[in-house]
Amino acid sequence: MKKKVVIGMSGGVDSSVAAIELQKQGYEVLGLFMRNWDSLADGEMNGPTTDQGICPQEVDYNDALKVCNKLGIELHRKDFVKEYWDYVFTYFLDELKKGRTPNPDIMCNKYIKFDMFAKEALKLGADYIATGHYARIKDGKLLRAVDDNKDQTYFLSQVSKEQLKNVLFPIGDMVKPDVRKIAEEYELVTAEKKDSTGICFIGERNFTNFLKNYLPNQPGKIVNIDTNEVIGEHIGLMNYTIGQRRGLDIGGTKERMFVVGKNLKDNILYICIGEDNDYLMSTSCIVDSINYLGDEKITKCTAKFRYRQPDIDVEIKWLSDDEIEVIYPQGVKAVTPGQACVLYNGEECLGGGIIKEVRKNGEKLWYL
Repeated sequence: MKKKVVIGMSGGVDSSVAAIELQKQGYEVLGLFMRNWDSLADGEMNGPTTDQGICPQEVDYNDALKVCNKLGIELHRKDFVKEYWDYVFTYFLDELKKGRTPNPDIMCNKYIKFDMFAKEALKLGADYIATGHYARIKDGKLLRAVDDNKDQTYFLSQVSKEQLKNVLFPIGDMVKPDVRKIAEEYELVTAEKKDSTGICFIGERNFTNFLKNYLPNQPGKIVNIDTNEVIGEHIGLMNYTIGQRRGLDIGGTKERMFVVGKNLKDNILYICIGEDNDYLMSTSCIVDSINYLGDEKITKCTAKFRYRQPDIDVEIKWLSDDEIEVIYPQGVKAVTPGQACVLYNGEECLGGGIIKEVRKNGEKLWYL
């Protein structure tokens, strides 16, 4: 009997071609579309629509259905709206309230795609689950994708070893142009579809306006950290992240300004002048919520502190099984509390954790 694979069909080109690859490999393939967000729920009355007045999520479902019909795949649909709210979006809002910069896509993978989805797939008789992620699994290890530009292991860093069992990443050995070429050859509706951006399952929208539905804006002072001079007013600390330059166009100055810190107690946004300002630099950070995928604890490896950042040589000091100090004496710019620190040993992703505290020369940075 053929092994059965339940693949997450998102309505995008990557999952479409992943389904084709699974069929080529001889699996019995079932599709499962996840609906994780309700734009009319919980106070958001003006969610985005297409030119035809259709919610983008419904467009995605319709595209997934067209692909599955063309490939002869049965498509199931499951709502995880409550679970997404409870485990991902609530976390997202709580982190913003703390002045941190969360990554909801990482938590979506941990709690929804590789947990709730996997449980639903088992109900459908799955031997394996699959997604359109650009990543690879070999001998039980999570490896970077062949396409460096699309590699998504950063977003899989909180998925556990147990969750990665019986998982297939059919396009992890492919590059994006070849993925689109296959979709074109099969004349799929998703062949030229734009890649999704924005928050996982919430999509691309005006972030500031979107957050107003859930967290009230509290304007406050913008202070130049070098001179302690008030130079403007921010629209709410939750709308800014460390290292950010856009949205800081303050009248009277043409100098490049960057967000460098937040004072929640006094509602102050600190900025610095110049991208090489010393206030942007740190030399170590404390990382908790560790999800370690390696066989043995290592003390030297590379790390990423944000997606698409080049690998950085680091030393690891294990404080406990759940907490580490990541040390980078050469200095790194704009390491941000709330973001993921993801560890690598060459091609292997060793997992990672969430940046809890940022330090310079052993001292916690007061403005973070």
